[in-house]
Amino acid sequence: PLRYISKFRTYVKQEAEKNKYQWKTMGPAKVAVPSPNDFLQKRSKEPKLAPRKKEQDGKKVLALSVPQRTYHPVIRIKKNFINKNALAVIRGVPKKPRPFCVDSRQGDKYLLEPSGLVPKYIKKKNYGATPKYVTRRNEEIKKEEEEYEASVVEQLKERAMKHLSDEEKTSVLQALKKKWEETNREFQCLPVQTDTRYKRMHKEKLELKLKQLEHDIEALEKHKGVYIANE
Repeated sequence: PLRYISKFRTYVKQEAEKNKYQWKTMGPAKVAVPSPNDFLQKRSKEPKLAPRKKEQDGKKVLALSVPQRTYHPVIRIKKNFINKNALAVIRGVPKKPRPFCVDSRQGDKYLLEPSGLVPKYIKKKNYGATPKYVTRRNEEIKKEEEEYEASVVEQLKERAMKHLSDEEKTSVLQALKKKWEETNREFQCLPVQTDTRYKRMHKEKLELKLKQLEHDIEALEKHKGVYIANE
C-alpha cells in the first residue's frame, strides 16, 4: 500500500521555515535617528495640570483657601540670635565643676557624689521618717490583731464552763437518783434466765446505764464545786 501523506504537509513546512531564526535577530535593520530639536528637557515627563478655568457667563471662580504662590508674609520682627547668645554666655553663671576623688598615684579619679562617701541622703527633710505605707501597714496589722484577740475572747466566753449552784446541784442529784431507781427497778424485773440474745443485750445495756449513773452520782457528791461546759 502507498505511504500516507498529509494534505497539511506543505502548510506546516512553510510555517516552520517562516519563524525558524526569528530569535537570532537584534531588532530592525535601520532605526530612525531622533531629531536634535527633540532633546530631553527638564520636567518634561512630569504630569501637567489642566489649564485654569476662567470666568464664563458672568460666574466667578471660587477663591482658593490656601495662599497663592506669589504671597509673601510681612516679617516685622527680626531677632538677632548671635547677640542674644553672646549676652546669655556673658551674663550666665559659670558651671561649677563636679567634685571628684583621686585614690592613686597615677591620678585615677572617680566622681564623689555617687561613690557613697558624701552624706547625701541624711540631708533630706524626710530622712529617718517612717514611710506612709509602712505606718499604714502597721496600723492594719494592729487592727487585725485586736479583732482576732476580741474574737478569741468571745469564743472563750462562749465556751467557758458554767458553775452549778447548790440548788441546781441538788436538783441534778435528785434527778440522777430517781433515774437510777427506775433503771434499777427495770433491771430487777428482768428474768433470771437469759436464754436469748436480745435478753442478754438488754441486760448488758441496763448494767452499763446503772454504772454510769452511779459514777455521776458519786462524782457530784464527792466534789463541792461543779462546772459544766456550754455545749
